[in-house]
Amino acid sequence: MTAKRNTPVALIRQAAPFAIRAERASDVVAREALLDACFGENRHARICQRLRDGRAPAEGLSLAAVRQDGRLVGTVRLWHVSAGGRSALMLGPLAVDDDCLGVGAALVQRALAAAKARGHGAVILLGDAPYYARFGFSAGKTGELSLPGAFERDRLLGLELVEGALDGAWGMITPTGAVPKVKASRTRKALLAVPHAA
Repeated sequence: MTAKRNTPVALIRQAAPFAIRAERASDVVAREALLDACFGENRHARICQRLRDGRAPAEGLSLAAVRQDGRLVGTVRLWHVSAGGRSALMLGPLAVDDDCLGVGAALVQRALAAAKARGHGAVILLGDAPYYARFGFSAGKTGELSLPGAFERDRLLGLELVEGALDGAWGMITPTGAVPKVKASRTRKALLAVPHAA
């Protein structure tokens, strides 16, 4: 008679198929919900948010990961900054649905490839070094850079897409991205359409 062994089995989640595409205006609600779920409702108070507030993401560098059913399961954006006088991009936030394996890595790889193809020289971020090291990020050239507020020095990471792009970078990281044009409000449009009495 053969005895049954009670061997623990590790459950491996299957990666659901997904596609990465440019972010669309129709993604906003799902994107905001995913960011809230990943970072909490106080995410707007985070230090890197100060570099994004009132700025538009870098053109062509806002990506969304969507499943076959159209559900948004990941997002990443890159933003123009000055890294101590050096032109660079800031990566973040990167957010991924808990049930989706491989989405975060795929988004980062696609974002970095797109940034390089567009001629950008460097990308910096504030994040977990063990996770981002696999993409080539390190604190090697960010030691003289600062952010507008308290931050953990070992989490400020950089990646040169062009060799030497961060050489000699020192000082404050500041936003340089475009300020979105504000469209005229409906009220203003309505007022302009009403004929005025003389």
